[in-house]
Amino acid sequence: MKIQPQHVVSLTYDLYTKNEDGNEELVESATEEQPLTFLFGAGQMIPRFEENLSTLSTGGNYDFIIPAEHGYGEYDQEAVANLPIEMFSGADLPQVGSILPLQDNNGNHFQGQVVSVAEDAVIVDLNHPMAGQELHFKGTILNVRPATPEELSHGHAHGADGHHGH
Repeated sequence: MKIQPQHVVSLTYDLYTKNEDGNEELVESATEEQPLTFLFGAGQMIPRFEENLSTLSTGGNYDFIIPAEHGYGEYDQEAVANLPIEMFSGADLPQVGSILPLQDNNGNHFQGQVVSVAEDAVIVDLNHPMAGQELHFKGTILNVRPATPEELSHGHAHGADGHHGH
């Protein structure tokens, strides 16, 4: 079956990025035993990722590169924030490398990675961990099926067979 909007796609992938030496390095995988399953066209995936899959069918193989600007964006130096140390009073200070769940004034949730802890602030990088990275995907389309009415109303896939509950 061909991939199209309002269909559930299950696939394998290997995701490669370049390390400091410029060599490709495997950073993430989805296997046949634990595939990536998603509702195509529901806005859950990087748009360029879906665009590259849009001509494929069950059993199809793919191998494509998404430039940083069409993946998680370029790295933004302005997206490094100083959080006042007072925000952490009554709690242990976070460790460098830890991920903090954050919320803006509009109630939007996001994450930041602690890059350093100073005397008066915790410095947090709000960029996506893969910002500035070229993304190289290789994989196989395992299955394509029409989404169930419940999946369409919920806006996401309920597993490869459509029966995984919440």
